Amino acid sequence: MTDPISAFRDAVHRGDVDAAVALFAPDAVFVSPVVHRPYVGRDALRAILTAVVGVFEDFTYTDAYGDDDGRVLVFTARVGDRALQGVDILRAVDGVLTELTVMVRPYSAATALRERMAALLTP
Repeated sequence: MTDPISAFRDAVHRGDVDAAVALFAPDAVFVSPVVHRPYVGRDALRAILTAVVGVFEDFTYTDAYGDDDGRVLVFTARVGDRALQGVDILRAVDGVLTELTVMVRPYSAATALRERMAALLTP
């Protein structure tokens, strides 16, 4: 069985949103670094990851911690002129991803991320 967390990391590095989303359960939960309420479902996750691919520049995973049921992937990226550090916290059940929580720092980069994401996701 392919490790879904490693497969997610590889898909994100390739910019392949569809491959990344396909690894998640239909009712997967996405917890945003800048929005209070979690998003539920693959459609929401697809919209968010598509926007992220357009907003983050020089994105790269730099480290990973955890096991097959959950892992923290550490990343760096830029949003415009703001460098940021962040983590993707992934949880899996029986080889299927069920939750993605993202945290970013510093505050100035999180603010820039929120502004750019809102512009892409707000109708």
